[in-house]
Amino acid sequence: MDLDFDRNHIWHPYSSLIDPPPVYPVERAEGVRIYLEDGRGLIDGMSSWWSALHGYNVPELNSAMQAQMEKMSHVMFGGLTHEPAIELCRKLVAITPAPLQRVFLADSGSVSVEVAIKMALQYWQSQGRGEKCKLLALRNGYHGDTFGAMATCDPVTGMHHLFAGQLTQHFFAPAPQPKFGEACADEDIAELRQLIEQHHNELAAVIQEPIVQGAGGMRFYSAEYLRRVRELCDEHELLLIADEIATGFGRSGELFACEHAGICPDILTLGKALTGGTMTLAAALCTDKVADGICRGEAGVFMHGPTFMGNPLACAVASASIDLLLHGPWQQRVAAIESHMRQALAPLQDSAAVADVRSLGAIGVVEMREPVNMMQVQEALIERGVWLRPFGKLVYTMPPYVISEQDLGQLTTAMVDVLGAL
Repeated sequence: MDLDFDRNHIWHPYSSLIDPPPVYPVERAEGVRIYLEDGRGLIDGMSSWWSALHGYNVPELNSAMQAQMEKMSHVMFGGLTHEPAIELCRKLVAITPAPLQRVFLADSGSVSVEVAIKMALQYWQSQGRGEKCKLLALRNGYHGDTFGAMATCDPVTGMHHLFAGQLTQHFFAPAPQPKFGEACADEDIAELRQLIEQHHNELAAVIQEPIVQGAGGMRFYSAEYLRRVRELCDEHELLLIADEIATGFGRSGELFACEHAGICPDILTLGKALTGGTMTLAAALCTDKVADGICRGEAGVFMHGPTFMGNPLACAVASASIDLLLHGPWQQRVAAIESHMRQALAPLQDSAAVADVRSLGAIGVVEMREPVNMMQVQEALIERGVWLRPFGKLVYTMPPYVISEQDLGQLTTAMVDVLGAL
C-alpha cells in the first residue's frame, strides 16, 4: 500500500498535510476486528465512529447490498421512488415515536441536521412568522461539520471557533448539569428557561442531543432535564429538534435516547448506525404538524433535495440492518456491555490522572485531567490489539453490540493498562 502517496496527497479528518499524523493501512475487516496490512488484528472499540453496530463483513448486510446491486445501485429520487426507500421509511416510522410520520432521506448526519434546521425555519416562515429564525442550542453540544450544523455546536468546545465570524449567531444555554439518573431541579434549567422566555419570539427551535452529548464531551445527562425542555418548547411555541445521529438504534440502552425521557421531538435526525456502518445515509423525521405547516406555506414544498437522496443501495442495507438489530437480543447485549464496562473501568477512578469514569449503554468514557497524547495512547493500545481514537481529555469506546465477553475484556483491560500508566 502506497503510504507515501497517502501522506502527500490525501487529507484525513482533522489532520495536517504539512505534518500528517501516522495512518494505519487496513486490508480487511471481519467481525469486531479490523486487520492491518501487516496482519495485526485490532478490536474496533470505535465501531467505525459509532456506526458498525453489527461488526464487519456481516452476511445479512452483504446479501442485501448484493441483491440490490443486481437491480440498481442508484436512481434519482425526484419524480421517482422505489421499494428500498418505501420499506426503510415504513420501518423508521414504525420504530420511532408515534407522532413522527414524515421522513426525509439525506446523505449524512451533518446534512440531516441541515435539513432539520431548514424544516424549522421554513415551518415558521410558512406561519407568517419569519422573525422566528434563531436556534437555541446547548453548550458542549456537537451537531456536525457543515455550516448550518457548525453554527449550533458549542462555539468553544465544538471544534469550529475558527469560523465563528462566518456562522449564523444562535443562542446557547449552559450544558445540562444533572447527571443521568438524577433529578432536574428548577435551578438546573433556570438559564435555559430565561433564554426561552426572553427570546421565544425570535426562536424557531431548540436543538439538542438527547441524554448523551457526544463529540462535545461525551456527557450523560438527566432524562428529566430533557422532559423539561420539551415542556418549555410546548409552553413557548418552539419546535424541538432531537439529534440522535450518535444515540439512535440502541447505543444509549434505549432504541432512541428520547425514550429515556418518554418524549417525542418535532424533528428527529438519524445517521451513523442507520446502515450498520456500510454506506452513508441519514434521515430527518418530523411530525404531521411540521410537514403540513411547511407545505401550506408560500413555497408549497420543502426546499431541499440532495442528488443521492434515497439511494436504493443504502436504503436496502439500512432496512436489513434495522431487521438484524430488532430481531436480535440487542437490549441484552447493550446491557451486558454497560455492566462489564462499569466494573472493568472502575479501577481507573483511583488514578490521579483520571477525572471521571462513566458508562451508559454501549458507551464507556474515561475523562483524563489533562489532554492525552493521541498518537502515544493510540500506539500503546494497538500494541495490545485494540483500536480507539482519543480526543482531547477523552478516551472512550463504543464497541459493536456483537462483541464477545472475551474481546470486550481485552478492550477494557487495554484501556486500564494504558491509561493507568499515564
